[in-house]
Order: sequence, then C-alpha cells, then structure tokens
Amino acid sequence: MAHIDLNSDVGESFGAWTLGDDAAMFRHVTSANIACGFHAGDPSGIAATARDAAAAGAAIGAHVAYRDLAGFGRRFLDCSEAELADDVLYQLGALQAMVRRAGGEIRYVKPHGALYNAIVTHEAHARAVVDAVQAFDPSLPLLLLPGSVALDIAERRGTRGVREAFADRAYTADGRLVSRREEGAVIHDVDLVVRRMVRFATDGVLESRDGTVIPVAAESICLHGDTPGAVAMAAAVRAGLEDAGVEIASFA
Repeated sequence: MAHIDLNSDVGESFGAWTLGDDAAMFRHVTSANIACGFHAGDPSGIAATARDAAAAGAAIGAHVAYRDLAGFGRRFLDCSEAELADDVLYQLGALQAMVRRAGGEIRYVKPHGALYNAIVTHEAHARAVVDAVQAFDPSLPLLLLPGSVALDIAERRGTRGVREAFADRAYTADGRLVSRREEGAVIHDVDLVVRRMVRFATDGVLESRDGTVIPVAAESICLHGDTPGAVAMAAAVRAGLEDAGVEIASFA
C-alpha cells in the first residue's frame, strides 16, 4: 500500500468517568471516530473532543451506535428498521452541531460495537444505517468491515464504502472479528500488533487466531483508544508502518 489511514474511537468519556487519552491519540491517528452520546460521551466531552480533533487536523467521523449507554453499545438492540434509521440520523445531527462550532465538518460515518458487527449480516439494520447516512449527507463514506452486507448495500446505492482492518483485534478464519466475550479477542502484545499491521499494509493479509492467512483489502486501520496502553500502541504502529515505507494519511 502507498498509504493507509489510522482511525481511533474517541469522545467516549462520560461525566466523572474518563475513558482513553484522546489528546494523546490525536498525535498518532489521522481519523477520529467521535462518540455521539448513544453508547458513550456527554455533550461537553463530545464538544471538547471535536475541538481537539479539529485543532489536530484529524478527519472527524461520527461513531454512531445503538441506544445503549449502559452497555457501551456492545449489546444488540432489536429495534425496527425505521427506529434505527431515526436514531442514527439523530446522532449525526447532534455531532454535526458540535463539529461545526469547532470549525470542522463530519467527513465519514463509522458504526460502533454491536451495531458495527450486526450489520455484517443483518440486512434491515444495514439498510437503516445507509438510509440515515444518505438522508444526512449522501457524500459521506461509511467505514465498515470487509465482506459486510452493509458494505454491499452502501455501494449499490452510491455511498462510498471504506474497508478497515483492526490492529488489536483477533480475527476468525472467515475474516470476522472474534467476539469480545471470548478470551484473546483483544491483542495486547504491542510487538505482535506492529508486526501484524506492517504485514497487512505491505502484503494485504492478516493471520487469524487459528493461523489461517486471510487476504484483507482495507484503507484504514482501527486503533482502539480505550484499552490499556492504547497511546503507546498507536505510536508503535505508526512508527512501524512509516519505517516500512507506508504513508499515513486519512481516507477522508
């Protein structure tokens, strides 16, 4: 690859609870997935994150989710297609108000957690997400897992689909993410993560948890900001990619 984007989930602190070090992450990533208040984040925190992202020159994306603040958006919500479309559109409008006040614009949309995983196969919820994005701004790209039904629906309807890989998540042999409920779903070994991402960026493959080599075509790498040592891992991944001759630049 000539270049790759590095994205991170940010703006997830809430009230008295601080989650991640967003300001430090902005030194290493090129795209910021800002929480919209449904899985994490409160208005003042989201506004501050928008200001920091704009000041750092990061492309701002809306990290939309199921309405599941108690579960951090990691639980499937059996809502109707219309209700989910309204929820996603509501989140986009709220974030846009904060981002515009900070002098920026939303440049893309990335579903979070259970919603992200559901629309790999759930056609109704995938349509709802695409409907909401197209109602808000049909030019916005959607950041999604390769092979997802949402990606197919988006691209058939004229919305750009951007594929991503995950630096610190284990994969199954069929190219899906190992559930966080399973041991080993999150990889904490920095050296291993760097080696995996350099191999992905240079050879276009990832190794699953059972050793299967999976071809992965993606334009962005997700670096989670809420795991222990996240900033150090992001710095190491960026340095490893740059040492391998990969240019770091946002897809948006």
